[in-house]
Amino acid sequence: MLNRLFGRVSKDIGIDLGTANTLVYVNDRGIVIDEPSVVAINERSGQILAVGQEAKEMVGKTPAHIVAIRPLANGVVSDFEVTEKMLKHFIDKVHRETFSILPRPRVVIAIPLGVTEVERKAVEDAAKNAGAREVVLVEESMAAAIGARLPVQESTGSMVIDIGGGTTEMAVISLGGVVTWRSLRTAGDDLSQDIINYCRDEFSLLIGERTAEGVKIAIGSAMPLEEELSTQVRGRDLVTGLPKEVEINSQQVREAIEKTINIFLENIKSTIENTPPELLADIFDRGILLTGGGALLQRLDERIAEEIQMPVQVVDDPLTTVARGTGLILEDLDTLKRAIVLNSEAEAN
Repeated sequence: MLNRLFGRVSKDIGIDLGTANTLVYVNDRGIVIDEPSVVAINERSGQILAVGQEAKEMVGKTPAHIVAIRPLANGVVSDFEVTEKMLKHFIDKVHRETFSILPRPRVVIAIPLGVTEVERKAVEDAAKNAGAREVVLVEESMAAAIGARLPVQESTGSMVIDIGGGTTEMAVISLGGVVTWRSLRTAGDDLSQDIINYCRDEFSLLIGERTAEGVKIAIGSAMPLEEELSTQVRGRDLVTGLPKEVEINSQQVREAIEKTINIFLENIKSTIENTPPELLADIFDRGILLTGGGALLQRLDERIAEEIQMPVQVVDDPLTTVARGTGLILEDLDTLKRAIVLNSEAEAN
């Protein structure tokens, strides 16, 4: 009775709970929230000052008593209380237009393949404490495959590589399950850190995360470009302590991120080596799909295809693939729940 009542006043939502960004999908409305997973808190009062984009703008610019926190690290909850508050903010924001006094939605959340039972429970509890009446957890790779409209329930093999901010997932999927997979806690944030380290070592220049991310997006590439690019980078001179500006080009950025790119390639090869031959034949025919923000790195798909001698393509709008997958799961939740969910409640039934 209560479930039916809450169902009428609440909007079921799908959440791609990412290290860098959180996306929220609402039935019949699509993706309504796409904001950084950052929360700004006043440590003196414990008050939340900002969530999402507004909080990200504060990173590196706050006084000592205000901290901008990323409550997720490597795709899992690192600060339970802040994650709970962030989720509550997003759930309330979705229901603001419906004038619902006490929203209690069903929530589908995508989480990395390699999470432990404790990490899984932390996500579940955070969502319930934030107001969800039912929490359904699904593997990110499965959500990405569904979001890319792959036939995950069929006996044909599909391979998805999802490069997020904190984790990289590579999985071979068939008959509604993950057959072979790898989950790395090396991803887009590591590419940004590589650029920070390169600027420090080569130019004696200290730059911040946002600056490094901007360089990665603007001129980063996995293979040489037809026309090499360059950009100006500003930071603090580690020798004089004064502001300094240097020019960095795409060739130098490639050199900086090469080690991390090689980690991706080695693990992709290992995943393929462990894939049953029949499924491998299907993947060779269909190709490998790249999703996540890391898929937008220039010529990354070509670099992977060259290394593994198989077709690779980037899905349309790779940043939203996982969120769209959670939305499709919501539309057919009762049918798909038994096949793909990870939450302990379903496993116990």
